[in-house]
Amino acid sequence: MSEVSRREPGSLLELIQDRRVHVLDGAMGTLLYTKGVFVNVCYDELNLNDADLVECVHREYVQAGAEIIETNTFGANPVKLSSFGLEAKTEEINRVAVAIARRAAGVRAHVLGAVGPLGVRIEPFGPTSRGEAQAIFTRQLTGLVEGGVDGIILETFSDLNELHQAFLATRQLSGIPIFCQITIGEDGRTSYGTAPDAVAAEVTGWGAEVIGVNCSVGPAILLDAIDQMARVTDTPLSAQPNAGLPREVGDRKIYLASPEYMAQYARRMIEAGARFVGGCCGTTPEHTRRIKEFVEGAQPPAAVDASGLTTSNIVESYPQVPLADRSKWGAKLASGHMVTTVEILPPRGWDSSDLIADAERIRDAGVDAMAVLDSSRSKSRMSAIPAALIIQERAGIETLVHYRCRDRNMMSMISDLLGATAGGIRNVLLVTGDPPPMGPYRDATSVFDIDSIGLTNVVRGLNRGVDPGGNSIGEPTRFVVGVAVNPAAADPDREAGRFAWKVDAGADFAITQPLFDAEALERFLERTAARTIPIIVGLWPLTSLRNAEFLANEVPGVAVPDAVLQRMAEAEAHDGESAREAGISIALEALEAVRGLVQGIHVTAPSGDVDAALRVVQAALGPA
Repeated sequence: MSEVSRREPGSLLELIQDRRVHVLDGAMGTLLYTKGVFVNVCYDELNLNDADLVECVHREYVQAGAEIIETNTFGANPVKLSSFGLEAKTEEINRVAVAIARRAAGVRAHVLGAVGPLGVRIEPFGPTSRGEAQAIFTRQLTGLVEGGVDGIILETFSDLNELHQAFLATRQLSGIPIFCQITIGEDGRTSYGTAPDAVAAEVTGWGAEVIGVNCSVGPAILLDAIDQMARVTDTPLSAQPNAGLPREVGDRKIYLASPEYMAQYARRMIEAGARFVGGCCGTTPEHTRRIKEFVEGAQPPAAVDASGLTTSNIVESYPQVPLADRSKWGAKLASGHMVTTVEILPPRGWDSSDLIADAERIRDAGVDAMAVLDSSRSKSRMSAIPAALIIQERAGIETLVHYRCRDRNMMSMISDLLGATAGGIRNVLLVTGDPPPMGPYRDATSVFDIDSIGLTNVVRGLNRGVDPGGNSIGEPTRFVVGVAVNPAAADPDREAGRFAWKVDAGADFAITQPLFDAEALERFLERTAARTIPIIVGLWPLTSLRNAEFLANEVPGVAVPDAVLQRMAEAEAHDGESAREAGISIALEALEAVRGLVQGIHVTAPSGDVDAALRVVQAALGPA
C-alpha cells in the first residue's frame, strides 16, 4: 500500500451512486507530447524515469476541475511493455503510477487505474487463450491495486470478450469500482461489429459500476452510442470522446492538435445519459476546464442550490403576491383555464418592425402571450428583455421572456430582472442555456454562476422582496416563474429529480421541450406525480423533413420518433406544402393525445413561420 495519503475506501462508489454528473480528465499522451516527449518513447516508463513530468500533467487536469484522474498506465501490461524490454517491471510501473497520480490528486480527485487492451487478439480470434489474457491483465492490475487506486477503468476495448477477461481479473483481485469503456468506429460499432446497446446490456450483467465509450472517431458518433446505451441500462454511463486529428504511432493514436470543440457536446452527452464526462486522445486541461464550467452550471448540487440560496437564507419581508394577481397569464394559470403562447426569435439586428408586426398578428389571433427567446443556440440577437418591452409597449400583448443563466453572473441576473419588473414584464421562463461553443463565436466564454434551479430560488426571494443576501429590495417583484422540462430525457430519473428541485425552488409552471411522443409525457407525469404545477406542452409544427431531421439530430433534449421522420419523408415526397401540412397535423395529434394532462400549449414558429404556429393554436382552441 502506498504511503501517500488517499481517500477513504468507498468514496468513489458514493460518487458513482450520487446521481450527479462528474468530470473525468483528458488525454495523457497529448500533454506529454507537448512537453517534449517523443512519440517513440514508452510513455508508461515515464512513471519510473520522469515522475515529475507525469505528475505535472495530472496536476494540470486536477487544477482544471477534473474530479477523477487516470493513471499513466494505458499500455502498462506485459505484452506491450515487452516491446520496450520492460515486461519484468510491469507491477512496479503500475504501482508507482498510482503514487504519482495520488500526489497530484491530493484530496481533490479520485484516482482510477487505467487499463487498455493487450494489443494481441484472444480466442476465438487469436492464439491467446482467455485464461492467458486474464493472467496478463492480472499482472498489471496487481500493481494498480497494490498502489491503492480508488477504482479501475478498462478503456478503449473493441473485443467484448477481452474486456470481460480484464473485468474478471479485476474482480478476483479487489471489489473496487470498475469503469468499462469500449471504442467504436464510424459505423457506430466496435471493430468486432458489436453495437453499443449490446455491449451495455452484456456489461450490465457483469455488474460493472460504470459503462461507457471512449476514444472513438469523435463526439458525434460517441453521442449516438451513449444514447443507445441509455436505452438498455440503468448503470451510470461515461463518455470520453476524442478531439483533433490522430496520427498513428505503433498501436497508439497520438493527437497532435487540440481543437477546442469539446464543450459544445457536453450538454448533448449529459442529456443523452452520460454521468461521467471527460476527454480522450487530443484533449487537454482546457477541454476539462470548459466541461467543468458547464457541469457546474447545469446540475443541482446535493442541496437545492450550490450558491447558498436555500430557503432558510431568505428573509420573507413580504408575503408573495398571489399567482392570480401577478399577470394575466398567472390569472389564467391560477383559474385552471388553458393558456396559449407562440414563441418567436428576436431580430438579429436592431430593427424591430417585423417583430412588432408578428406580435400584432399573434395578439389578434387571441393568443395569451408571446414568448420571446433569449439568444437561442448561442447566436447573438436582440436581448429578450428589451424585445419583450418593445412588444408589450407597441403591440399590447403580454410576453413570456426566456431568460438564460449562461451569460451572466448572479448579480447581473438580479439587475436584469429588477429592470424587467420596472418595465412591466411579469412572466419568465428560466433556463440554464447552451454553452457558447454551440454558436458561431468559438472564443466566447460562459458564466454559469448559477443554473435555472438556483435562479428560481433567487426569483422566489425577489417575489418576497429580498435579494439572496436577505437584503430588502423594497416592493417585491411579481414574476410568474416557469421552468423547462424534458419528458423524453435519456435519464428520466435525473430529469424527474431536477424537476422536483425546480418545483421546490418556487416554479409556478413548466413548459416541455417540443413533444412528439405523448407516451413520454405520460411516463414523466407519473414519475413526478408528487410535484404538481401546471404543465404547458411544447409543440413544434414541422415545416419539412430537413426541419424534422434538424430537431432529431441537432437540438439537445428533443426526441423525434422514427415514425414522425418517416411520415415527414412521405409527405415531402409529394411536395413541400404537404410536408408543412403533415407537420401541423403531427403537432395537433400530439396535443390531442395529452390534452387532459396539460394546461396549455407553447407553439414554436419554426423559421419564423407564424402562420403555421397560429394554425396550431386556432385548431387547438376551436371556433371562437
